[in-house]
Amino acid sequence: MANGLFTDDTQIRRVTREAVILAGAGYAILLQVTNPGVGQGVADHSDFAERPLDRLRGTLTFIYGMVFGTTDEAERIARGVRSAHKGVTGPGYDARDPSLQVWVAATLCEGGIRTYELVFGPMSPREKDDFCAQCAVYATSLGCPADRWPADRAAFERYWADEVASIEVTDTARSIARALFDPPQRLIRPAARLQGFLAAGLLPPRIRDELGLPWDPARQRRYDRLVAAVRAVYPRLPMAVRSLPKNAFMWDIRRRAARSAGNARGTRGAARRGPSATRN
Repeated sequence: MANGLFTDDTQIRRVTREAVILAGAGYAILLQVTNPGVGQGVADHSDFAERPLDRLRGTLTFIYGMVFGTTDEAERIARGVRSAHKGVTGPGYDARDPSLQVWVAATLCEGGIRTYELVFGPMSPREKDDFCAQCAVYATSLGCPADRWPADRAAFERYWADEVASIEVTDTARSIARALFDPPQRLIRPAARLQGFLAAGLLPPRIRDELGLPWDPARQRRYDRLVAAVRAVYPRLPMAVRSLPKNAFMWDIRRRAARSAGNARGTRGAARRGPSATRN
């Protein structure tokens, strides 16, 4: 596909199309909310605890839309997120702050690398260079100046190491972690707890402990066995299976856009016909 921000041979598409990348979702979210500004913004303005599936749908619509959408689709989705973020402000934070946008985008970038390499083995230096550069779209599409994104992979790795070392987990972040992985909805609780287990295995031990996520040698052994099983099976699955979530979300994005366009045409037609056209 050549009419979007990326083409099919770009590294960001090769990584993001893989369903297994979703295994790092909880890891990325937890790291995001350890930033005090992001965490407080989520606590004050997000309803993910009450509507976790809707929030997940919104997040994945943004990610898949930026990476796989046409230029028009990507801009429409980004415009919607930018509009929503205008109201996400409070004491000490603003969702339009470039430093917060870079941090959120960086968690998606680093989380993508971590989970991809966990299953497929190490990326080449060139693949990592390309992926890191292309992940800037998660920040710049929201209005972040391009020069705020790390200039290259070495700069990204320095930025990441510095940010992770400076993390001080707050009570707000711990509260979000509890709500995220123990939702009130029974049907999604097993999936949420699996995400919590995977996130705990991926997180640096200090941050995992400060978030209050349980871990011990038995959990580490279960985590290692799970990773080994996925590494043995997943890469052998057909691409149609491995890319199923991406394909489903792109279908949903286009279905909703078509329905919205149809509704808009109907409204404009009714307006042109005038009030008498609506009478029986």
